Amino acid sequence: MNTDIEEGNRKPFKGAAIEEIPPRRVVLRGALAVGCGLLLPAALFGCDSKKGETATGAAPAGAPDTSADTAAPAAAKVSQESVQYQAQPKDGQKCDGCLHFIAGSNSCKLVEGQISPDGWCTLWTQKT
Repeated sequence: MNTDIEEGNRKPFKGAAIEEIPPRRVVLRGALAVGCGLLLPAALFGCDSKKGETATGAAPAGAPDTSADTAAPAAAKVSQESVQYQAQPKDGQKCDGCLHFIAGSNSCKLVEGQISPDGWCTLWTQKT
């Protein structure tokens, strides 16, 4: 038998790789770098995606002037389900007290469809 093992003196095997565990700080920095590296393209996606505009931001010749105060297109509105719209108030918050509510047409600047003045959604913001 091997006398080294019997005596309790273990010698490291010459062919074994010694694994070193990296410090927690190094692992966290690496994770942060990878996360930021993945988020940066997502954050920049859509920048300069305006179709038909030149690099200077000027509209092409013959295009109508849209820089005046115009309402956002209906496609920019979100669905009632996605903002948890309900026809009843919640905690005293009602659509008629919301910054985004348009009283004349019972509609909202941000949510599509007819909106009840007594309704509520997650986008509710108090009028100033």
